[in-house]
Amino acid sequence: EWALSQAAADCCRWRRLGFSPLRVAVNAAPLQLRHRDFATRVLEAAAGFPQEPGWGLDIEITEGALLEDSAWCVRTLRALRTSGVRVAIDDFGTGYSSLSRLSQLPVDTLKIDRYFTSRLPDDSGSGTLVTTIVALASAFRMSTVAEGVETSEQLAFLRTVGCDESQGYLHSKPIAAADLDRLLT
Repeated sequence: EWALSQAAADCCRWRRLGFSPLRVAVNAAPLQLRHRDFATRVLEAAAGFPQEPGWGLDIEITEGALLEDSAWCVRTLRALRTSGVRVAIDDFGTGYSSLSRLSQLPVDTLKIDRYFTSRLPDDSGSGTLVTTIVALASAFRMSTVAEGVETSEQLAFLRTVGCDESQGYLHSKPIAAADLDRLLT
């Protein structure tokens, strides 16, 4: 809950500083997702975000978070998406999602696990898997984010296969909020 409140406060500060609109992603633990008031808590935090196009909140969940009481989780995620919160499956490819289940989940983004990204472009198995995940996401009208991008060769491969976004040390190492303000400037 602190992370959600801090994300909203940071976005408001960035808006006041005149930055271009952006979205902030916050990880949600499986235990949080199972709380009956999870959607309400997230939506209360999201109300603190600038109410202009382009600004917003993304919630990242792991595949494992959907294992227990999945009907409740799906209802919760649908309520969030209906209210403008985007949903991403973090570390995709390392969990238990089936294709039939994936087609029914209210998800906007698949985040490709860094395990696969780190082996690019030399490992053909990882290359095939990443290419397949990108194509699968596209077929379900989802976007893709590759985690753990550290080299320009990895980024070039990801661009070639149509991955939408990337994150990792190639772009920036973890930094303090004040340093991020300077980076955005």
